[in-house]
Amino acid sequence: MQLQDLLYGVAIKSLVGKPTIEVTALAFDSRMVKNGTMFFAVKGTVVDGHAYIEQTIQSGATVIICELMPADLLDSVTYVEVENSAVALGIVSSNFCENPSAKLKLIGITGTNGKTTIATLLFQLFRGLGFNVGLISTVQNHINDNVIPATHTTPNPIALNALLQDMVMANCEYCFMEVSSHAVVQHRIEGLSFAGGVFSNITHDHLDFHQTFDKYLKAKKEFFDNLPKAAFALTNADDKNGMVMLQNTKASKKTYALKQMADFKAKIIENKFSGLNLNVDDIDVFFKMVGSFNAYNLLAAYGTAILLDQDKLNVLTILSTLAGAEGRFDYAVSKQGIIGIVDYAHTPDAVQNVLSTIANIRKGTEQVITVLGCGGDRDKTKRPIMAQVACDWSDKVILTSDNPRTEDPQAIIKEMEKGVSPTNQRKALSILDRKEAIKTACHIAKPGDIILVAGKGHEKYQEINGVKHHFDDKEVLTEQLNQIN
Repeated sequence: MQLQDLLYGVAIKSLVGKPTIEVTALAFDSRMVKNGTMFFAVKGTVVDGHAYIEQTIQSGATVIICELMPADLLDSVTYVEVENSAVALGIVSSNFCENPSAKLKLIGITGTNGKTTIATLLFQLFRGLGFNVGLISTVQNHINDNVIPATHTTPNPIALNALLQDMVMANCEYCFMEVSSHAVVQHRIEGLSFAGGVFSNITHDHLDFHQTFDKYLKAKKEFFDNLPKAAFALTNADDKNGMVMLQNTKASKKTYALKQMADFKAKIIENKFSGLNLNVDDIDVFFKMVGSFNAYNLLAAYGTAILLDQDKLNVLTILSTLAGAEGRFDYAVSKQGIIGIVDYAHTPDAVQNVLSTIANIRKGTEQVITVLGCGGDRDKTKRPIMAQVACDWSDKVILTSDNPRTEDPQAIIKEMEKGVSPTNQRKALSILDRKEAIKTACHIAKPGDIILVAGKGHEKYQEINGVKHHFDDKEVLTEQLNQIN
């Protein structure tokens, strides 16, 4: 594609070289450069792409997008100086793939908890309604029934637009996409055309990246600020920051809620392990999913579908059959009647949501045993809070390893232990090996007890010192439950 066509919509400060040069590939990683590549010198949190400009030219880059012009310019290379290389990467990636997001209805879902479940529900719902649909999520990406492994909640702009282009080629009419706060700040969604945005909630998370809660909040809000007038912005009115998302958006403002008046309203009639009985816009429906947090997720999916002009009864009928995303309140029951639950809960609020759901359903005599870890190289401030929440809402808690990544797992557990108050110390136990922790929980459980294994959910690995080892919480939990005599 011609360079001048790729640069459409990019704020250019200066250009040195030929604007008519042909570009055959895009790259922001110097190792991916080949002949005819346009290289984006992006300033990352760890690495500055400007340091690799000379190397990429030697590898065949013919166009350089940069924020600072190199001292030595070659006649064979075209240099484009821009205000922000990451922004330019998003816009050019979209242009390179012929703006695929404008050829389908792209709906972005953001929030601390619930993104994956809402996006997955919408994907399953619209497939059930007979549409060709794409899904971009933490668990996996889909183009109709074709599954593509996911590496990030929101892929980089080059991969993202290529994926959207594949969806257009497969005649997808809709794509439901998780939008992380990292993606907003890092401009990974720059250049995309959204038909709607959905906000689930915002709680304590990712402060290792955003530094303050205010910056985290503003990152979520920025997504809604940039929605076009033709789009809709659907927010959770029960979340204390829900209405903040709508303050400056040009999109059509809509709300959903369980506790107050809203455009889409539901009431929990009954909540038990077999499912939820909800009254949704004056219609009683039984859903397979469990917990008040899933009532919000179901309501968000319902509201989105109605805003996309779908029939109310068809939507509720299909939603009532769906089980949501893998690793979100997944549960199994042993022969002895011990209930094992696996959930991705990895924030204080998410842990409390799952445990409060269990508390609302339990009869009162059974024990709740929670196995909990915290990931390494992530927000450290939430570790003692998560342990405190688990202890406050459980009868027994086993603190263990999650994905330690490059950190010492024992040190992570020590930080969690700081959240265990003197009154809760009798119920808390630390076991470094995650499999042993799950095994111990199963062996101290009695018939009727409830075991929650929190933190990893759908993940099929445990990352230790940069190496991913096979580990599946549900697989281990089911295996251990089956071995109980």
